[in-house]
Amino acid sequence: MVGNGFERGAVGLHLLGNLPLLRPEEQVFTAMLDGWRNQQLARNLAFSTIEGRENAVRSFIHHADAFPWTWTPQMVDEWMGDLRSVRNLRRSTLRNYQGTIRSFCAFITDPGYGWATVCQERFGTHPIQVIHEWNAAVHVQEAEAGPAKRAFTRDELQAFFDHADEQVSRVRGQGRKGWLPAFRDAMLFKTAYAFGLRRNETRMLDVVDFGRNPRGPEFGEYGVLYVLHGKANKGSPPKRRSVLTVFDWSAEILQQWNEEVRPMFPTAKAGALWPSERSAHVGFTQMNTRFGTYRDSLGLDQGLDFHSFRRSYVTHLIEDGWDARFVQEQVGHEHASTTSIYTCVSSDFRTRTLRRALDTAVAAALKLERKPQ
Repeated sequence: MVGNGFERGAVGLHLLGNLPLLRPEEQVFTAMLDGWRNQQLARNLAFSTIEGRENAVRSFIHHADAFPWTWTPQMVDEWMGDLRSVRNLRRSTLRNYQGTIRSFCAFITDPGYGWATVCQERFGTHPIQVIHEWNAAVHVQEAEAGPAKRAFTRDELQAFFDHADEQVSRVRGQGRKGWLPAFRDAMLFKTAYAFGLRRNETRMLDVVDFGRNPRGPEFGEYGVLYVLHGKANKGSPPKRRSVLTVFDWSAEILQQWNEEVRPMFPTAKAGALWPSERSAHVGFTQMNTRFGTYRDSLGLDQGLDFHSFRRSYVTHLIEDGWDARFVQEQVGHEHASTTSIYTCVSSDFRTRTLRRALDTAVAAALKLERKPQ
């Protein structure tokens, strides 16, 4: 039987109370992280989420130069001040860090896991919660993208796609082998816009994710896209949704890509829609680098990023008169308010809408005046 208070909760799984610890502070902290990792695994959190949280805790340890049982709220305040003033991190990132430290402190102060007792016995002190309402940022908005983030205008989007196509012709005309990845990325960007996809949703597409839409036979085998890697809620698997094809040109380019160009990749047999020359799926770095290069070459501002394809999809469908509920279902938003945040309608659209409403009101008033009494 394990003694010295180590029989409770996760402590007994990681520390042997009858054995002396060579580096007690480091070993207890490591055991804490192991226990916290198991707790998060039990909650079905993604491995990437857990790893990111552990890195945040280690970063705080390094900045404060103190182990968790000696943390204070003042240390958190100093860390946040450094992250804001020196590293200039975004507000959402800072709040995520605060949430991580709050979660870790909740775990090590929970009596059920026994860490407070262990620390008191070994170090003469115990951990406390260091994140409170009075020193934590409040999440008050559904979306916290930077104010510069926006959708493409129609002219910008056309210029971007034209530039992508020109690069394929230019590289191929020079006899360089890079035309194939350039062609892939041009098709990838157009598909992201055509279906309103997030970056990872685009990257993880497979050839078999497309199917026929009985109500849209003109799109052939590309009438509906089944998104299998949608944004997940915490502790849940990726959300799935179906996206109906709305642009006839998207079905045409996908057919050309799958039948004529994609088979040229040596990794095409793996089934990924966007293979790279060495792996099944193109990498995020390749996608981001190509996007940034094209954007900067055209002199477009930094407010445009890969997610701007999704913003543009929502905006342009709304401007073209598509039903707002339909657009919401297409992009997989749970709440209509989230879709509205993505909508960046142009001033011309708002002017036309206002003019139409005013003309309708005036016509109705004139009709009432002419009506015989």
